[in-house]
Amino acid sequence: MAQHLSSLLQRKFKIILLCILLLVVLIHMVDLMLPSGHGACGYTPKVMDSMGVPSPNTVLSVQNKPNLRILQDFSGSNSSLDKGFHSPEGLPPEGSKSNVAFNDHSSKQQEAEEKSTWTGKSKLLALFDHPLYKVPTPKITKEDKLFVKEPKVKLYVKSSGHDERSGSSTAEDISASDSNPAWLQFYAGINRYELYSRHDPTRQILMKDLATQKIVQSVQKPGGTQLKLIMTFPNHGQALFKPMKQTRDQETPEDFFYFSDFERHNAEIAAFHLDRILDFRRIPPVSGRLVNITKEIRDITTDKKLLKTFFISPAGNVCFFGLCSYYCSTEHALCGRPDQLEGSMAALLPDKELAERRHWRSPWRRSYSKYKKAEWELDQNYCAQVRQTPPYDRVSRLLNLLDMTVLDFLMGNMDRHHYETFEKFGNDTFYLHLDNGRGFGRHSHDEMSILAPLQQCCIIRKSTFLRLQLLATEPYRLSDVMRESLAADHLSPVLSEPHLKALDRRLQTVLAMVENCIKKQENKKVLVDDEKRQRYVASEQRERR
Repeated sequence: MAQHLSSLLQRKFKIILLCILLLVVLIHMVDLMLPSGHGACGYTPKVMDSMGVPSPNTVLSVQNKPNLRILQDFSGSNSSLDKGFHSPEGLPPEGSKSNVAFNDHSSKQQEAEEKSTWTGKSKLLALFDHPLYKVPTPKITKEDKLFVKEPKVKLYVKSSGHDERSGSSTAEDISASDSNPAWLQFYAGINRYELYSRHDPTRQILMKDLATQKIVQSVQKPGGTQLKLIMTFPNHGQALFKPMKQTRDQETPEDFFYFSDFERHNAEIAAFHLDRILDFRRIPPVSGRLVNITKEIRDITTDKKLLKTFFISPAGNVCFFGLCSYYCSTEHALCGRPDQLEGSMAALLPDKELAERRHWRSPWRRSYSKYKKAEWELDQNYCAQVRQTPPYDRVSRLLNLLDMTVLDFLMGNMDRHHYETFEKFGNDTFYLHLDNGRGFGRHSHDEMSILAPLQQCCIIRKSTFLRLQLLATEPYRLSDVMRESLAADHLSPVLSEPHLKALDRRLQTVLAMVENCIKKQENKKVLVDDEKRQRYVASEQRERR
């Protein structure tokens, strides 16, 4: 009896085991019939890695070493190449699995971002169509133009290696160049009140040229704390190239001083768009560009000192570091993938020999010391002293400085030690908002000390305040119009979403500070209607002439 029972159990066990094996084979066959390369949710880890999304281990390693700024931080990862944002060179092949995954991810992300803000038309176009963006500038006379006649420009540039001047283009390129290029039209349009007009078509053409024109010469810009190159085009136009040093999602560590921070290429691009959205138009046009380090820098440079800094990394990438005060060493080299590198291309202003510019030290300049504080940081009544000191005893000069303060706070730029104006226009002109590479460093922190001029002086241009109020409303929300404006750039997305959201938050801080000034000052004028004053000054100048 026991033997018969044992035999029966063995037979049942074999049957159960056979059923399990058949079930496994069936599941495997069904799995093979499904599209390959995707899990249950269509998620492919390798695709996500190629899009630049870091793995948890990577995130942890970055968090554990926030102060370590070495080659792999910014040179080993080119975000636009990883994510394939801007051009066919950065995209996976048409129809590939990674391309399908990328398009699916992008469309879902865009839909999520725009769902709450989409109104059926462009917010950016609606903004520029608003009456506040149609306020006419004073009538421009010949004396108000930077150049009465077409400027005669030099067609040569200096390299940083020696005093010889090197030709900016070949005979073939010169003969084929445009007789009236966009950069020359840009120069001709500069006047006392603006670098370019609101709807100047030349600006768009110039920005396209910056992103696409053939580069025929690259030399390092002399001076400066970090590496910058001057690049020349066949039509003799020139641009200032700032290479990529940080990826979009990297923040400046909180322990870093403002004067040792990187200069970011995407900050230069975003600053130009923000300046235009605020209707200042005081930053020269800037475009993002993907540069071939080998063909567009190394092979065409005449700068021998720059050339000596090129090398091939252990990963097989082309790298260089140039000569400068900070971050110009093998450890901080700029590397392509294998030779493609992002950068900002900013249109150069006319040579100072053609249009002299005056260099002004900002009254709210920082100490640039690890130990000392500036006078304005210790004296809350500092503005009273400034307002008695020329040229800030003229309200228009102080208002221009406050415009620059608002711009700097919105993008988190603490590095505004000097500014420039065109000498020809004297005190009755705008400030040039140059060198914005240290903006957009920390989206998680709002540096309130940048607003010291506004807090201490309690004065702002009325037109600026009204536009800020407009940009705080849903139809014209600052983050939305910035996102839309930046989407046209070749390196889009230029800013990460946290930086765009930070703009809205900081805008509310500025508005609250102005409203607090209005309550506190009572009868004293906080909002200055400078448009009327500008027209009065212009008519007064014409009468003098």
